[in-house]
Amino acid sequence: MSADNWLADTRTSYDTVAVNYANQVRNALSELQYLRAALMLFADGVRAAGGGPVADIGCGPGQITAHLHELGLDAFGVDLSPGMIAVARHDHPHLRFAVGSMTNLSLQAASLAGLLAWQSLIHIPDEEVPTVFEHFHRVLRPGGLLQLLFHTGDRSRLKTEGYGGHPMKVYVHRRQPDKVAAWLRDTGFKVEAQFLLSSPDEEVSHAVLFARRKPHE
Repeated sequence: MSADNWLADTRTSYDTVAVNYANQVRNALSELQYLRAALMLFADGVRAAGGGPVADIGCGPGQITAHLHELGLDAFGVDLSPGMIAVARHDHPHLRFAVGSMTNLSLQAASLAGLLAWQSLIHIPDEEVPTVFEHFHRVLRPGGLLQLLFHTGDRSRLKTEGYGGHPMKVYVHRRQPDKVAAWLRDTGFKVEAQFLLSSPDEEVSHAVLFARRKPHE
């Protein structure tokens, strides 16, 4: 599976489901108090380090970017899918959104006070994750905060349908938090905290991981 192929498949898949996906998640955060708490911790951490621009990477239709803005952060969104970015711009015209890939971020070095990647790392193959983390490390300023949210587990699957029955071709990779934390440390991040969100009523558990670019680099 070449990088061009999986990136193209992921982009096309989310272009196809963009409107249905946005309708499904538009108000979901209001019911997820523990995830809202994670975002509040992220916002507090960014402000404690002096504030500044924050990137929501893999922002989808922009609902998390908008919530970060409501928390007082200077947040903007980046997503691989032009369809998702079109929806985000329509739903949140007062915010900034751009098409881009976390595998090749076109952001200036040390330009961000914080970076958030929620449920977007799940589509990145293992062999590409270190490259993604190198980009995250490069664009964060020293002391900048990173927060990841991802599915936990030990397997990958090909998703061929979703969000209203539309065809998709996208891999979903579940990973253990310790594995992701090890990749971050190898890249030069300091891992500050991780916690698991698990419910007996939910099939999939999620991990939230906080890391920081070391302040004296």
